[in-house]
Parts: sequence; C-alpha cells; structure tokens
Amino acid sequence: MKTSIKRLLSVQDVSCFGKCSLTVALPIVSAMGVECAVLPTAVLSTHTGCGFRDYTFHDLTEDIPAIAKHWESLGLTFDTLASGYIGSARQAELVKDLFDRFGKGAVRVIDPVMGDHGSYYAGFDRKFTESMKKLCQGADLIVPNLTEVSFLLDIPYCPDADEATLRRLLPRLCEEVSCKAAVITGARPDPAHQGAIGYIAATGEFCTAYNDHVDGAYHGTGDIFASVLAGGLTRGMSLSHSLQTAVDFTLSCIRHTIGDDAHFYGVRFEEALPELMAELS
Repeated sequence: MKTSIKRLLSVQDVSCFGKCSLTVALPIVSAMGVECAVLPTAVLSTHTGCGFRDYTFHDLTEDIPAIAKHWESLGLTFDTLASGYIGSARQAELVKDLFDRFGKGAVRVIDPVMGDHGSYYAGFDRKFTESMKKLCQGADLIVPNLTEVSFLLDIPYCPDADEATLRRLLPRLCEEVSCKAAVITGARPDPAHQGAIGYIAATGEFCTAYNDHVDGAYHGTGDIFASVLAGGLTRGMSLSHSLQTAVDFTLSCIRHTIGDDAHFYGVRFEEALPELMAELS
C-alpha cells in the first residue's frame, strides 16, 4: 500500500501569464512529489512588472471565507500552509484566520511580500507592514528579502549587509515578529556568491546556502525559491537541506534563461524541473 502523499496549500495570486506566484508554485511543488492545493487571492492577466501595462485585475478577497468554510465541511487538512503575495490588510486578516483554522499540526511558511530594492511595491505602506507582522506571528518560518527585513524591523535598508550583520538581525527578527525561524534571501557573502541565511530560534542554529552570483534581474525567482523551500520542508527535509536545494534550483532556472531576451517576463524553470526531481528521487 502506498503511503499518503503530503499536502501543501499555497495562498497567493494567479498571474495568468508571467511565471510567478501560483503559476510557479503549483508545478514546482507538484514536481517535488507534494500535493499542491491552491487558494488564489486575485487573478491578473499578467504580472505587474517587466514592461506589462494595462493588465486586468480581479480581487478574490471576499471568496476566501466561503472557500475556507467549504474546506472545513470536507474535513480537509494540510501538512503545510504557505502564503506569498497578499494584496491588502483585509486579505492578511483573512489569511491569518485561515491559517489558524487549518494550522493544527501544519508547518506555516510565510513569504512577507512587501517590496524590493528598498521600496514598497505599489499599494503597500507602513500600515500594511503591521498587518504582515500580525500574519507572521507564530509562523514556523518567514522568508523576507533584505527590503522586507528593513520594513519588519523598522531599520534602514542595507543592500550590502554582510553575513555577520545578517546573523545579528535574524534572532532579532524572530523575536520581534514572534516566529520560530527566519530565512533572509539575497545574502551576499562575497561579490561572487549569493544565496540565503537561516536561523532557528529554539536552537540558536544558523544555516547558510550559497551558490554563484549572476548579474541581472529575473522576475519570479523569489516565488520559485520560496516554493522549493516550502516543498522541501513538507517532505521532511531539514531547513539547511531545503535552503540549499532552493538556492541551487533557483540558480539553475536563471542559467537556463540567460541570453533568452524573449523571456524577459520570467525564467525557464520548466527546463530545470527534471534536475530537481532527480535530486529528490
């Protein structure tokens, strides 16, 4: 008899074209051998960056309570609850309620998407940061970038923070946000390498994962990284193992895309999936 398959719920938007959010989470988590349920927070015709304009947007905030109620009537359970882009303070409240209702025994992974390169994304501000901090309370893992760390801790943005600085910030991040572990993405130990550094509050353990740095901006790689990380934890992998797998796969996706100007909107992650599946087999 086959063992039951692990199940992860991914809560974020659907950009119908553009390779980000749910359109990368669903195939990547599935390729890792984990069942991926989805709860879309909004539907967009394309993502909002990299030259796309006049995109459509349909807010699904008011659908979330009814979906959760139906799932409860079915007795659904999840091994992991993972959230990405949350579009408003109201959505953050609803997602927190959803995680509280379905969180018994589940791993909670939150990517506190708010901004990049030192600035908020359109529509977000300091008030939204407070909503995101409430969502992150009690999380098993949060996955902010350097910009989001500055928002969560209300400190100046430091794009060149070295590893020693990040090691000082991570325990403070876990304490002030009240989460069990944190991973900071975009860490640069030296000019030639890039990756992430994690911290587990209960043990005081740090873990790092680095690989080659590649110049340029590649849309959707943060969502790819978070999907692999959450998928690895769902499979029972350690944070250190999941972290390195996520860093390596994200770099592979970028390498498959270098030189392809037609893929300005995202990376060719599909070509890297066999490598991920082979590593996990």
